[in-house]
Amino acid sequence: MILEIVQNIRTSITFAAQVEAMTIHKEGYQSIGIGALIFGVLNLISFTFLSANYPWLALSIFIITLGIFLFLVSFFRIPNRTFTINADQIICPADGKVVVIEEVVDTEYFKDKRIQLSVFMSPANVHVNRNPVDGEVVYNQYHKGKYLVAWHPKSSTENERWSVVVKNPHGEILYKQIAGALAKRICNYTKVGEQVKQTEEYGFIKFGSRVDLLLPLTAKIHVELNQVVKGGTTVLASW
Repeated sequence: MILEIVQNIRTSITFAAQVEAMTIHKEGYQSIGIGALIFGVLNLISFTFLSANYPWLALSIFIITLGIFLFLVSFFRIPNRTFTINADQIICPADGKVVVIEEVVDTEYFKDKRIQLSVFMSPANVHVNRNPVDGEVVYNQYHKGKYLVAWHPKSSTENERWSVVVKNPHGEILYKQIAGALAKRICNYTKVGEQVKQTEEYGFIKFGSRVDLLLPLTAKIHVELNQVVKGGTTVLASW
């Protein structure tokens, strides 16, 4: 029976790989390694001491821990996609759902009114973050903070976050990675003075949260609230 379950899982994984090929992000190697070790030890103990008298319990532990391990692997997947490249457009930096489109006053960098567009990343989403535009990094700042839930109105200004401003002939935009209740580590690979390319990876947020973009008031928005978007492919706005 166990072999049949494993075969079904392998079939599902193969089917998913055919739909959208993927690789594993470097930020996941350690977590996946620890997860694999825990999975192996738990099931070794389970099958050694429980399988003879309680085979149903050993099988249940195997199925549950395998599901958790596969879900952990999915956190760090990098899908193989065809990216949208257009200098006149602002491309989505993360997978998720649009949760905010509103006019705000930025107090961190611009000190004026901007359009805030926020994308919420659930634990099931891809967590790679990609540059929405080409340009030069003119600002890069990490902020310590709280770990409010990502949809909390104050998470943009009070949570742990990492802000980047990129400048190009069209103007400047600020995009920030924001930690949440589960996301306790933000990885950012940019530095001031660096030239970045649209859709190239610039960071990673472990276990979800959100990404905010602060756009010029003249930007034309192409998405709606609650719309599901994909990093590197969905056009959020145009200059």
